This record gives sequence, C-alpha cells and structure tokens, in this order.
Amino acid sequence: MKNDALCNMVCPVARSLGRIGDGWSIMIMRDALAGLTRFDEFQKSINIAPNILTSRLNALTEDGLLERIQYSVKPVRYEYILTELGLDFRPVLLALSEWGTRNFAPEGRAIEVVERETGRPVRVGMVDLDTGKPISLEEYALVPGPAASPGMRYRYDYIKQKQAGVTTAKYDPLSVSQEK
Repeated sequence: MKNDALCNMVCPVARSLGRIGDGWSIMIMRDALAGLTRFDEFQKSINIAPNILTSRLNALTEDGLLERIQYSVKPVRYEYILTELGLDFRPVLLALSEWGTRNFAPEGRAIEVVERETGRPVRVGMVDLDTGKPISLEEYALVPGPAASPGMRYRYDYIKQKQAGVTTAKYDPLSVSQEK
C-alpha cells in the first residue's frame, strides 16, 4: 500500500518503499515480471484476498508501474501490463531473490536466473557499469548526492565520523531537521 510519508522524503530508498514496500505489491511485481497479467492469475498465484489485490493493483497502476488495459468487453476484464517503470523494478527483484536464497533457503535455489540461449545459471550481482567491478562494501560507499537534504548530509557525516573512530559525536538528527 502506498505510504505518502515515505514517498515525500528526499531519500530514494524511502521514496521507493513508499510505493512498493508492501509485501503484496512486491509479490504482484514478481508475478508481473514473470509474465502474469490478469487479476485471477495474480490472485491464484499469490493466494491474496480480492480486496487487497484490487487495492495493490490500483496503487501500482496509479504509481505508473503497471498499466491497466481492457481485454474483454463482456464481461469487462482488464489485464495489468508492466510499464517501463515497472520493468525497471526487475534488478531489485533479482537482488531480493538472490539475498533471500543465500540467507533464508538452506534447501537451495527454488528459482534461478539462466541465460536464455544456453540455460547456464547466472550469478546475479551488482557491478559498476563503467568499470565492471563488483560493488563491494570495502571499495564503494554511499555519500550524499547533490539533492541530499541537510538531515541526510548530517547522517552521512555522523556515520563517517563514527567509522573514523570519533567517539565524542552523538547522533542528534533533530538538531538539523526532521528529514530522514
């Protein structure tokens, strides 16, 4: 369900979660990215109550991740097609799947990403698109960007001080702003 408070924050993680952070919405996107398009397909696949599915499909459509297209006149029926914005969610879903498999699936892989032509299983990860280097915690860091709020800049400055061993610093984001 859409969370306007998160959607209106400067933080891109908050804005994203505000639109798709609900578990049902992520499951709908999982199925849409796999190829399901119709209400009954989503309902049966996810085992979701019709009222909750309607609410989530409306929100995903309103936020531009899905487009509702009529496919039947009598009775009136719609299917939900991924937009470019919805297709952009694929790497997030793949990363979530890899994380879940690695950390919560002792029985092994339930699904795999494979190369279509050869069927070769692919190791999913995040790389620097300019260099091809894997994004590692040791070599890459998050820093405030040009549009960062004062609160965001404060948080990252505090984290930098803490990592540098400054023990006198106390975290007090309210001294700067309410922005998270």
